[in-house]
Amino acid sequence: MAKDRIYLDWNATAPLLEGARQAMISALALTGNPSSVHAEGRAARAVIEAARREVAALVGATAPNVVLTASATEAANLVLSPVFRMGKAPLAIGRLYVSAIEHPAVREGGRFAPGQVGEIPVTPSGLIDLAALEALLAAHDGTAGLPMVAVMAVNNETGIVQPVREAARLVHARGGLILVDGVQAAGRIALDIDDLGADFLILSAHKIGGPKGAGALIARGETLMPSPLVRGGGQEKGHRAGTENVAAIAGFGAAAAWARDGLDERNAAIGALRDRLEAGMRNAAPDLVVHGAGVARVANTSFFTLPGLKAETGQIAFDLEGVALSAGAACSSGKVGASHVLTAMGQDAKTGALRISLGAATTVEEIDRAVEIFTRIAARRKISGAAA
Repeated sequence: MAKDRIYLDWNATAPLLEGARQAMISALALTGNPSSVHAEGRAARAVIEAARREVAALVGATAPNVVLTASATEAANLVLSPVFRMGKAPLAIGRLYVSAIEHPAVREGGRFAPGQVGEIPVTPSGLIDLAALEALLAAHDGTAGLPMVAVMAVNNETGIVQPVREAARLVHARGGLILVDGVQAAGRIALDIDDLGADFLILSAHKIGGPKGAGALIARGETLMPSPLVRGGGQEKGHRAGTENVAAIAGFGAAAAWARDGLDERNAAIGALRDRLEAGMRNAAPDLVVHGAGVARVANTSFFTLPGLKAETGQIAFDLEGVALSAGAACSSGKVGASHVLTAMGQDAKTGALRISLGAATTVEEIDRAVEIFTRIAARRKISGAAA
């Protein structure tokens, strides 16, 4: 990326940390297959297990309960299964309930048939509607199997922190399972799988400064697990076959260690920058709408609509001025469309919204320049009469 450009799209992917880069380079020098019992194989295995411990520590889990995958999407498809095993006994999941604001990796329902997936609405403020969830669980037909609920800890577009603990209590009161998407929460808020009450948690390496191509499914215990998605050899205790990507996993481990260290101080600094950004944009455009501003958000995310400016137009305008940001989530090969999150919140999604997401390397100078660029874009909108 050119030095004069400003990267404000950390929720899409975070720049690779130097520590993760060095861990990957060291791992690439290893020759052995991590499943081999000779010294070379054991050296590769040691790198994987060290990384597994770091990933587990990031969410207060134990290392044996971490299944390493190629992405968070794969982890979601692994766990979103109607077929589980409790020890050696099969266990049926009768229906999956997903919140209306979930990432497409979860909204698609994994291995559940479309008719087995129900939707949990959200409130206009962007929070999971707990009363609606309770009603759905009360109406669940247990004869077909247990209910499974999938919710995200932090929404990838708005940055809104979701009431996961409360949802987990409702789910467990009905004997169900809860999957928590922790992808956007890791490194931004403290995560503890037991404290959350999550049965399963998914993570992604590249959202926290690790490489693309590594993710994890983390279970609260070893007894209850979904049927394998990728079958073959016995890697990952039979939960995920295939020779492990040692270099990517090493980078994941290094990023997980970094994400856990200095979390509060880092986020305080990032939050101050986000507040400076939003104050500057509001000064330039008092009609700016910041989605989720009235509830708890992670410190790094601002999701906003500028009336009269289409999100796609705004994204292009910022890019031409040297600023990288998103029009919603970056999950469809650059496709820009109506935000399902705004629709779920009852907002008019036709204009769309822009998402600015910050990171540890973001500077005051970059924020001030972004505000200057926003001011010019907002002025052009008013001059051109685009608000009509």
